[in-house]
Amino acid sequence: MRFLHLADLHLGKQMNDLSLLEDQEYILGQISELAQRERVEAVLIAGDVYQRSSPQAEAMALFDAFVSGLAARGMRVYVISGNHDSAERISYLGSLIRPAGVYVTEAFEGTLQHETLRDPDGEIDIWMMPFLRPAQVKRWLPEERITTYQEAVEAVLRGAEIHPDRRNVLLCHQFITGSERCGSEEMAVGGLDQIDGSILEAFDYVALGHIHKAQRVGRETVRYAGSPLKYAFSEANDRKSVTIVDLGAKGDTQVRTLPLTPLRDVRVLEGRMEELMRQPYSEDYVWITIHDELVPPDARVTLSVNFPNLLKFSIVNSRTKESVDVLAQERLENRTVTELFEDFYRFQNHDQPLGAAHRKTLEKVLRELEEEA
Repeated sequence: MRFLHLADLHLGKQMNDLSLLEDQEYILGQISELAQRERVEAVLIAGDVYQRSSPQAEAMALFDAFVSGLAARGMRVYVISGNHDSAERISYLGSLIRPAGVYVTEAFEGTLQHETLRDPDGEIDIWMMPFLRPAQVKRWLPEERITTYQEAVEAVLRGAEIHPDRRNVLLCHQFITGSERCGSEEMAVGGLDQIDGSILEAFDYVALGHIHKAQRVGRETVRYAGSPLKYAFSEANDRKSVTIVDLGAKGDTQVRTLPLTPLRDVRVLEGRMEELMRQPYSEDYVWITIHDELVPPDARVTLSVNFPNLLKFSIVNSRTKESVDVLAQERLENRTVTELFEDFYRFQNHDQPLGAAHRKTLEKVLRELEEEA
């Protein structure tokens, strides 16, 4: 059985004030073509389908077209909700689309949802775990001791009747210890959402979402697919891909990645004005830092002729000593709550940074709010 694993589509996301829907439509078309060329039998989408829990109509229409196209080509599609998604919206009309071979997670009610496939080597159980928070699991399993993400996932897995003689595949949208973050993900305060990968040993393949950099975590068959596009300048050097999984007989799992080529890249450029203006015209999303001592007042406008999607513009010279961003900050959606509060605190307290005691209080409050949510 051949699977294609992807995650973190974040449909509807913007960089600064620029919509990425055109870029997302382009990359989903490329993924569809790869799936057909590779003769993929099922596509695993491991959460964060949308950027917001209430996605705009255009983002929903794009996902509908993508999934409908896969189903029309005879591929099964399995979708779980991530921390950016609304589980209720993802599961809407789930029973209606099931006959078309599209399986979505329902809102969590205490048990782990799964579907069974069959191929010449026997049965394959596809386990679908949406993004889970401790308070959410505790509500349905009150007899369990659940205070951490680790305990929440362990409790859910204990309740699942996993047959060790079958091949088991898990879709999961959580932060597994040891994975390398990109910085554009939304994480829990203090890293409390970390989960030890050892609790996933029962699965022949674990299709992870949540971390935007494609990588394995421990063994080769526990993998983050990564986001199909770069969603922050911290990802400028990443190579985006999709993961192809060939699940043979029990114990025979082969994994490889296929590169993706975006409509527009995300790049970080540095140099003098004269050097940068000699570069070819590009519609990539760029952050440019110039090192001229005398910076023309219209430098940003001049560079925009060559780079119309100039999102950040910085200056480093003997007067600034360090990078000074002369454009507006990146959109609020790209910054954590802690970072936003730190900026607010500095603004209200004559640029004094947040102290250790204040930070501890902030983390406590945010943790309580997350549990209530």
